[in-house]
Amino acid sequence: MSIIDVQNLTKIYPVAIKKPGFKGTLTHFFRRTYREIKAVQNVSFQIQPEEIVGFLGANGAGKTTTLKMLTGLIHPSQGQVRVANHIPFRRQPQFLRQTSLVMGQKQQLLWDLPALDSLRINAAVYNISDQVFKQRLTELATMLAIEDKLNQPVRKLSLGERMKAELLAALLHHPKVLFLDEPTLGLDVNAQVAVREFLQEYNQRYGATILLTSHYMADITALCDRVLLIHQGQLIYDGSLDRLLERYSPCREVKIELAQPIPAEKLADFGEIEAIAGQEVRFLVPRENLTATIAHILAKLPIQDLSVKDPPIEEIIGRLFEAGKVA
Repeated sequence: MSIIDVQNLTKIYPVAIKKPGFKGTLTHFFRRTYREIKAVQNVSFQIQPEEIVGFLGANGAGKTTTLKMLTGLIHPSQGQVRVANHIPFRRQPQFLRQTSLVMGQKQQLLWDLPALDSLRINAAVYNISDQVFKQRLTELATMLAIEDKLNQPVRKLSLGERMKAELLAALLHHPKVLFLDEPTLGLDVNAQVAVREFLQEYNQRYGATILLTSHYMADITALCDRVLLIHQGQLIYDGSLDRLLERYSPCREVKIELAQPIPAEKLADFGEIEAIAGQEVRFLVPRENLTATIAHILAKLPIQDLSVKDPPIEEIIGRLFEAGKVA
């Protein structure tokens, strides 16, 4: 049974129209007119327990609006949604105990107090006993490697440490479903890796279901086998990340380092030349020809080094958003 079930979810915002000038201001004040902005349109998907799913889209595509409807922060205009067998916008206590939302650009910890004080407040809100609180605090703080930072005022923590503390606060009540909106936003590379490793471990240890939005594709490739793509409020893809990459990246990049320079015209038979820099050459090779091409290169060219990789995933996803559809 799906833990998240979304059917034809739609959110429409009325936006007031105001004409310029004094007359426009008076008309706007006494007889206001509106136009409709469709932030999310007929979105449907299901997520199974323990899945980690990436939710991708350009700025303004509808990702955060969808997450807010899934967590009950805003009411959908149309459609149905159930999360952990509850209707989110009813905000029933049992629903709130099973879900959590972490937004990378928002904070719930009190700025001038130690993080530990905010965590104690959260424990009281969720009616967590002192014994269970201490047990969970120790466990999560160890997983996040933040045990020695919890007695410092939040304002004195680094951005990475603050994000870890925010995650700890959001997970103190052991939610079944975790919604993450840009959890690594602004973090350095080491902090991003630490957050990803923690989320992977948390999912495996507690069987939590995670829906993740991120502009850092490394978050998605490290954590998610499945992705949802949303464009201008409409879901344009729901499926395997690997299948998406294979379908829209028909070539792989083969990079070689030659033992000696070879004229470009003698290299043309080995694939489409992407770039030549001294003795370093990069080819684009169709996936179906990859094995044969590498064998040909190794047999015919003086190779010092060879590597094969996919084109950057950001380029592939970016092209899909530019097209606005998945063919």
